[in-house]
Amino acid sequence: MSNIPETGRTQRVQIRLIIIQVLVFSLLLTLGGRLWYLQIRNGQEYTDEARNNHVQQVVQPAVRGSILDARGVPLADNETRLVVSASRTDLLKMDDDGKGVLTRLADVLDMKPKDVFDKVRLCDAKTPQPCWNGSPYQPIPVTDEATTQQALQIRERAEDFPGITAEPTAVRRYPAPGRSNTAQVLGYLSPVTDEEITKAQDTDSPYLRSDQVGRSGLERTYDKELRGKAGVTRYEVDNLGRVIGQAKNDQAEPGSTVVTSIDARVQALAEYELNDAMKVARTQFDKNTNENYKADSGAVVVMEAKTGRVVAMASLPNYDPNAWVGGISAKDYARLTGKKSNFPLLNRAIQGLSAPGSTFKVVSTAAAVQAGYDFDGHYPCTSSYSVGGQVFKNFESENFGPISLGRALEVSCDTVFYGLADAQWKKDGGIHPKKPKDWFYRTAHQFGLGKETGIDLPNEVSGRIPDRQWKKDYYKVNKDAWCKQGKKDGTYVEKIAYENCLEGNIMREGDSINYSIGQGDTLVTPIQMAAIYSAVSNGGTLYTPTVGKAIISPDGKHVQEIKPKAHGKLPISRKTRDKMDEAFAGVATRGTAAWRFGGWPQDKIPMHAKTGTAEVYGKQTTSWFTTYTKDYAIVMTISQGGTGSGASGPAVRKIYNALYGLDDSGKQDLKKALLPAPQKSLPKIQHDGSIYAPEIRPYDPESQKTPEAQTLAAVLGRRD
Repeated sequence: MSNIPETGRTQRVQIRLIIIQVLVFSLLLTLGGRLWYLQIRNGQEYTDEARNNHVQQVVQPAVRGSILDARGVPLADNETRLVVSASRTDLLKMDDDGKGVLTRLADVLDMKPKDVFDKVRLCDAKTPQPCWNGSPYQPIPVTDEATTQQALQIRERAEDFPGITAEPTAVRRYPAPGRSNTAQVLGYLSPVTDEEITKAQDTDSPYLRSDQVGRSGLERTYDKELRGKAGVTRYEVDNLGRVIGQAKNDQAEPGSTVVTSIDARVQALAEYELNDAMKVARTQFDKNTNENYKADSGAVVVMEAKTGRVVAMASLPNYDPNAWVGGISAKDYARLTGKKSNFPLLNRAIQGLSAPGSTFKVVSTAAAVQAGYDFDGHYPCTSSYSVGGQVFKNFESENFGPISLGRALEVSCDTVFYGLADAQWKKDGGIHPKKPKDWFYRTAHQFGLGKETGIDLPNEVSGRIPDRQWKKDYYKVNKDAWCKQGKKDGTYVEKIAYENCLEGNIMREGDSINYSIGQGDTLVTPIQMAAIYSAVSNGGTLYTPTVGKAIISPDGKHVQEIKPKAHGKLPISRKTRDKMDEAFAGVATRGTAAWRFGGWPQDKIPMHAKTGTAEVYGKQTTSWFTTYTKDYAIVMTISQGGTGSGASGPAVRKIYNALYGLDDSGKQDLKKALLPAPQKSLPKIQHDGSIYAPEIRPYDPESQKTPEAQTLAAVLGRRD
C-alpha cells in the first residue's frame, strides 16, 4: 500500500498527459506545415517533376548540311550506313558490365573483343584512342560499316544483345571529288562533350547529347549552320514504362548547305602540283648541306585577286578526313599525331610559319618609298654589304651596279634593301633612338602582317613582325635562358645567345638589315602573302580572305551570301603601285622567274611574280613563289625545298596553264581551261531545294582525261 497522497499522484499524471499532448500537437503542426510546403508552396514544382518522371524522350538526329564547292560539287555530305551502337547505361546494369554482350557482338561483327571494349570506354587524360569522348549516356557507335546480315543477326537475337542497336543512320562522308582531298579546309567531326553541352545550354544553339560537332576547318566555323536541329518526340508512359500517349513532337530540321569558293577541279590541280613539286625537289642536290632537299611540307593558295575568295588551298602532308567518321582508330590517330607524322592536321596555308625571304621585298619597297626614297632612284646593287666586320651577301643576285627599286625587285637584289634599311636605322637614331619613324616595321603592319587575316577558318596564326616592342617582350621571356646558354667564344648558337643576353631588347643594325629581305625573326603565312599580292593586283585593296561563299537553307528558298569584305588599303600611292606592278611583271619576263615563264602570253594575260628563298638555321632553304594576274594570286611555299623559282616555280606555272587553258608555248584553248575567270554565280538550286552538281573527273596533267585511280592515288600521296 503506497503512502503517497492521492493528490500528488494525480498531478504527476496530469503533467505527463500535458507533455504528451504538446508533443502530439507539435508533430501534427510539423506534419501540417510540411504538407502545406509540399502541396501549396512548392506544389507546382513537384507536379511538374512528377509529370517528367512519366515522359520519355526519343531523339531523332538532324541530317547535317552539305559543304559544296563553288559549282555545287559536294566536298562533304552524308551517306546512309548501318550503324551498330552500344548503350553504356544498359551495359553497366549487367552483372559483368556488359562484357558478355560485347564479346558476342565482336563475334558477329568479325572484330576482336578488345577493339569493341576500347570503342565504348570513356576518354580521359590517361586513356588513349580509340575511346568515346562524348556523353556516356548516349549510344556509342561501335561500327558504321555493318553489313545487312550482321544488322539482322543483332535485331533478330535481341535477347542476346540487350543495349545494342543496329539502325540505318546518316553518316558524314568526304567524297574527295576529282581526287581533291581538301582535308585541312573541311576539318572533321567528333561527339559533343558534357562541357560543351553545359556551355551552350543557354544559347540560341544548344547541343543535344547525340550531336556531332565540327572540330576544325569549315565543319567548325559553320557548325551552327550545318548542324541543324535534332527532332525530339516525347512519350507519356505509366509507372511500368508502357506508352500511354504522345506528349509533344518536334520535327528534326536538316542543316543548311554551305557553298564555298573552292573549285574542286582547281583544288585537285593544286594538290597534285604541290605534291609533284615536292617529289621533284627531293631529287635535287643541295650543295649547302651535301644531300638532297627534304621537301618535307608545303602549301599553296589560289585566291581571287579582286575578292579575296579562296579558290584552292592545299597543305601537305595531308590526311583522310573520313578516318574520323564513327571514331578514329588508335593506329590512325597515332599516325596523325605521332612524332613521325609531321603534323598533317596542320593547315600550313594558315598555320605554317616561315621567313618569307625576298617575297617580303614588296613591303620593304613600299617602306622605302614611305620613308622618302625615290622609287626610280639609283641604289648600289653590290655582291655584298659589310657592317662592322659582318658581311651580308646577295643571295639570289649578282653585282648590277646602281639600279632603281623596280629593277631591284626584278633581280631580287638583297644589297639594295640592306643599304636602305641600314640608312633608315641610322636616321632613326641607331641603337639609341629618340623618336624613330620605323618605316620598315610600320609598313609591314599596314600591309596586315603580324596579325591574323581573319579568314573564316579556325586556328589561324598571326605570324610575327619583330619590331621594337616585340623585341622588348621577347627579351623579357628569354633573357634568363639566353644568359645561361650564351658564350662569347662558343658555337654559333651560343654566340647568338650571348649577344641576345647583352642586348636582345635593342633593335640592332644587323636586325634591321636582315629584316629588310624577310629574314631574321620575321614569320608569315602563305595566306598572308596571298592577301598582299592580291591587293597589289587589284589596285591596293586588302580583302579579308574567305572560303565560305553562301549559306542556303534546306529547302533552297533562303540564300545568305557571304560577300567579300575589304578591311584596308595598301600604304602606297597609285603611282607607286603601278611601278611595283611593272617591276613584278619584269620578274616574270626578265628577272628571277623569267626562266619559268618562257612563252607566257604576257600581252593577253599579264603575269607578275616574286621569288623568295628563305634561309632557316639548321635546315635547308624554304622555297617561296608569289604570283598574280588580273584574276588570281597564287602563292606556293615548300619547306626545305630549295630556291623559290627552282622548286615552286614549275608547279605554279602548271596551275596557271590549267586555269587559263594554256600549253607550254602560251597558246590558249578555252575548252581546256579549268577556270579562265573567277566563278561569280552560285550553284543552281532545283525546284525541290536540291542543288545541281556537275560531274567532275580527276585532274590529269597530260590530257585532263581520267587517269587510273592507282596512279593518281600514288602521286597524291594517299595512304591506306
